[in-house]
Amino acid sequence: MKIANALKNRTDTETLNKHGFFYYLNRDKQLYLMLLIPIFFVLLFKITPMFGTIVAFKDYKIAKGFWDSDWVGFQVFLDIFEKRDFLRALRNSLLLNTLDLLLSFTAPIILSLLLNEIKSVKLKRINQTLLYLPHFLSWVIIAAIAYQLLSLGNGVINNIIESLGGSRIPFLQEDNHWLISYLLIGVWQSMGWGTIIYLASISSINPELYEAATVDGAGRLRKMWNVTLPGIRVTIVTLLIMNLGRVMGGSFERIYALANKATTEYTTTIEVLVYRWGIEGGNFSRATALGLFQALIGLMLVIIADRIAKKLGEDGLL
Repeated sequence: MKIANALKNRTDTETLNKHGFFYYLNRDKQLYLMLLIPIFFVLLFKITPMFGTIVAFKDYKIAKGFWDSDWVGFQVFLDIFEKRDFLRALRNSLLLNTLDLLLSFTAPIILSLLLNEIKSVKLKRINQTLLYLPHFLSWVIIAAIAYQLLSLGNGVINNIIESLGGSRIPFLQEDNHWLISYLLIGVWQSMGWGTIIYLASISSINPELYEAATVDGAGRLRKMWNVTLPGIRVTIVTLLIMNLGRVMGGSFERIYALANKATTEYTTTIEVLVYRWGIEGGNFSRATALGLFQALIGLMLVIIADRIAKKLGEDGLL
């Protein structure tokens, strides 16, 4: 295999030397022009904002400007670590995102296994389309639907429960019930879209493996466990490592849309605190420092998870 790859690389190098770089640039110029769009997007919205992280090390004042503001080093970080809101936001971010990872990460895997067992192509496509739809709804719309269904006073579900002789449940008006509702709504919104990668990975599994399992007398559950899951293991590990980087992040829109004054125990997260300190409070140094801290912790989690995966014999990311 190594010899074949070496010969292939040598052939590619000789071909490139023969025709030259500009030959291929002119031949595939349409593809390179299309490539400029994502490159421009990354430079504008991903790379350029990184220069603004210097604000985290300054006592930034709008009147003084970006460069003339006083340099304070790590003092801003020390200040935010002493804030009571920071510890609360850190706890809530870890709690919400860890629980969300356990539920929202496993749900697409289970759903993909179930969809793969549907033999009718038409029925499978209908189900996939219906399951994909929540992903395209904004959290403002999802929150409006949730309050129409789950509100304590006139929610549809509570009306049904009361008509059946039960007591109304404060799904979104009590902290612990809000936490459960928050997690389940997130699963409903994301699990359909999350099946796309897993179904694509399942489609690459050799059908002969299923035939051999059938000959050995394996049923559907046994095939899922011994054929399908091992076949998509690399995909699962890769996505798990990538999702671990979001444990310190989360969705600001999701929390902000579902939050209300009756439930304040779990709604203060790092994302929300960055918004309050930066946009509402105007303390851009503190908000930038908090966001930088969040990004660094997420990066560390990804690197650690990647190293652990490699120790266990997986490919990992890096």
